Amino acid sequence: MNLILWRHAEAEDQAASDLVRQLTPRGVKQAQGVAKWLKSRLDDDTVFLVSPATRTIQTMEAFGDRYRVVKELAPGASAQAVLDAAQWPRGIAETVVVVAHQPTLGRVAASLIAGHEAEWTLKKGGIWWFQQRSRAGDDQVVLRAVTSPDLL
Repeated sequence: MNLILWRHAEAEDQAASDLVRQLTPRGVKQAQGVAKWLKSRLDDDTVFLVSPATRTIQTMEAFGDRYRVVKELAPGASAQAVLDAAQWPRGIAETVVVVAHQPTLGRVAASLIAGHEAEWTLKKGGIWWFQQRSRAGDDQVVLRAVTSPDLL
């Protein structure tokens, strides 16, 4: 299974509520750049799970409209909620992309790499791509890619 954590792109600082904050013009460009990078690397059967926040939906829409809004991925979600939604490590699909928020995504990344939650940061618009595999009967987590919009 591949699990790609995609933090929403840059969003406005204030709005009527946190859930309705929208992407800034810079955020739209960030989302488009990452989406272009991902499109050349993902299969058609990839599943996209998105927080109900406007900024995550707008980030995802730079890629396309094939996504599921998952209320359990809203701001403040637990790392375990992300893993449960994706059904890590066996997966609801071969590749699952989760578009969500900090600090949740950083906690997921730390959990997968270090084996416990920690306060790691994913840059706005950035992705961390993990792969679960078995070798000689041992389950392993491989970090396949880490990038941010300014590197693409």
